[in-house]
Formats: sequence, C-alpha cells, structure tokens
Amino acid sequence: MERASSILKAGTVTLVMLVLSASLPIAAADAAPGTKDPVTRPIYVTQAPIVLLKDMHSGAILFSRGADKRFAPASMAKVMTAYVVLDLIKKGELSSEKLFTVSEATWKKWNGSTGGSTMFLRSGEKVSVDDLLKGLITVSGNDAAAVLAVGIDGSEEVFVKRMNDMASKIGMKSSRFGTPNGWPDGGVTKVSADDLVTLADRLIREHPDGYARYFSIPRLQHGKSPAGKPIVQPNRNPILGRFAGADGLKTGHTAEAGYCFLGSAKRGGRRLIMVVAGMESEKARRDEAERLMTWGFEQWEGRKIVSAGAKVGHVEVGKGRSPMVGAEPGVAVQMTVPKGYSGGYRAVMRSRAPLPAPVARGTPVADLIVTPDGLPPQTTPLIAAADVGRGGWLARLRTGFYRLTGW
Repeated sequence: MERASSILKAGTVTLVMLVLSASLPIAAADAAPGTKDPVTRPIYVTQAPIVLLKDMHSGAILFSRGADKRFAPASMAKVMTAYVVLDLIKKGELSSEKLFTVSEATWKKWNGSTGGSTMFLRSGEKVSVDDLLKGLITVSGNDAAAVLAVGIDGSEEVFVKRMNDMASKIGMKSSRFGTPNGWPDGGVTKVSADDLVTLADRLIREHPDGYARYFSIPRLQHGKSPAGKPIVQPNRNPILGRFAGADGLKTGHTAEAGYCFLGSAKRGGRRLIMVVAGMESEKARRDEAERLMTWGFEQWEGRKIVSAGAKVGHVEVGKGRSPMVGAEPGVAVQMTVPKGYSGGYRAVMRSRAPLPAPVARGTPVADLIVTPDGLPPQTTPLIAAADVGRGGWLARLRTGFYRLTGW
C-alpha cells in the first residue's frame, strides 16, 4: 500500500527551512501561497541526441533528451562492475586487500594487443581488489574488469548475472549487461541515460568513500614497458582537472552510440550528474559535457530544505522488533530552481508500508517529493535511520497493538 504523509505548504523558502531545520516531522504550515503559474525554465540548446542532467540533491531533472533510448554503453558498463564490487566490500563479503591471480586465459583474452583498454596486467600476477578498482575506473582496464569478475564468481558469465540482478534491484528498468567491461557483445549490453544516472546516484550515495577513492585519480602507474620503464596512464575522464568540481565516473565509445560520458561534479553544495551520448568526437564530447555542467550550475540554484540526517518522518515496519523506523535523508535535501526564483513549494513524504523486517540502516525506505510552484516534482530518497531486526511473537503483538491504537 502506497502512503503519502505529512504534507507541507509554504509561500517562502525561509519559513519552510525553519520548520524542517528544527528536525520536526513535515507538518502543515499556513503561509501566503506562492505563484502557481509555470516558471520560465532556463534554455539549453544542444545537437546531442542523448542528454540528461540531474541535480542529485533534489532529484530535479534539469534537461532531458532521449533519456529512455537504449544504447550500447561501452566502458560505461564498468561503473556497474565497480558498484557491484563496492557493494560486496560494504557488506563484508569481499576485502579490498584480497589478491586475485591473473589467469593465462584472462591475460590472453584481455591483454593490450587484443583486448582494448588495459592496465597492463601480466599472466600469473597477483593484484589486490583495491588496485583492480583503480585500473578499472582510471584507465578503463578491460583486463581489470575480467580479473575482478573471475576472482569473485569464477567466470565472467556468472559475474554478469550478478550485475543484472543488481541492476534490477536498484531500479535500472531498461538495462541489460552481457560483459563486465562493456566490450561489444552482439548487442546484448544496452542501457539508457536514465538508468546510468540512477546507477551513478546510487553509487555516490551508498559508497561515498569508494567514490572518492577510485573515481578521481588523475593518473595510474601500473606495470612496466618492454624497456623496463613504469607505465603511467592518465584518467580518461574528459572534464576531470578541467572543470571545477568534476570528480568522476566514466567515458565510453562505440560505433553505434558514438562518444559518450557519464559524469558528475560538485559545486557549492550541489552535485550534478550528467550523461551525453552520440557525440562525433572526443572533443565534441568534452565540450558538450563542460557546457552542460556550466549551464546546470550557473542557471539553476539549490535551496536547502532538510539537513542530512534530520528526521523527516517514520515508516511502519512489519514483524520487526520496532513497529516504526525513522526516515531521513542521507544528504541534505534541496529544491532546485532557476536563479532568482521567488515561489514556494509543497512537500510530501511517500512510502510503501509496512516494510518487511529486517530493515538495515541506510536502506532506502521512502521518498521526499518536493514540488516547487510552477515546476515539476523533485524526488529525493529517504533512508532508514536505524536497524530494525526481525521480532518474535511479542514484537508482532506490539506491532498489531500499535496499528490499532497508534501507541
């Protein structure tokens, strides 16, 4: 059952921030109504066939073209590989210091002479998960992706099943993976820009330390040339080090989709996530990415509504040790509006309840939907503020009593 709770209306941002910054549940507040007329949105002009720009802290889609179109992501598929690996590390099922051995078969398939982008692994070399993640993201190592897949699941095919299961779990509705590195596979691997932004959003929210560690390394030194000199390769991110605040994610290139990029940047407390695909050259991809990000930061602004960790409301838990769990934002919630916006907004927390126990702290449990006057709704996920384990018969009895009485 979908439930909407705790509606708030306000004519000014100041009043709303006062109500929510006090860590009170979202409640009705009387104020002079803001404008209900459509707001003039900043104009962005582009020739790119696929473009998507999202403000992560509000969920606002600032620009979208072809976001649902499926295309081959090439090396952008490695972001899903990284997400799966980081998830295993977070759950304690894999150590970043674990060593995997590069098999002869993997080396033959993915060495630099036959397997495209490489971190120059050698047959028989033992490499840590930590170093493989660095090679996977920084230099787009196809060999690194394969060694991770085989080391974790015994084969690339089994690991790919894990990737697809994860994609389904996190809401990537249009995507399917056929390889851990995005190598051409006869059209099996396809994604959409909308799904790629969903993936990037989840990775950055759920694995902030991993994102900071692996996605903004300017260059990687690994291996030696035939002459015995260290091999140093630059990060392939086209705006890293060029655009202030740019800090990660991944490029891709296929004959079908052209030059593509899934990127993110943070400025002034706002984080934007973008996709551009179908560009004709590396330069066109870089220029479009910089221009899109500049427009997103300069023509739009964020208005803070709820601080990170503030209790927004509660969600019912079924058969748990506690009948309720607090819902809070993992990052500060903002609404994104054009520069100079003077309207108000309406906010509602929405969840599916009851949640089945157990519920782990940090698990998405609800959405905070903010609708600025004259603009489309903006959705920010809320996470569980605590762990709620499975309860026995006494806990179930208490839950039933709570549903009847509210106590």
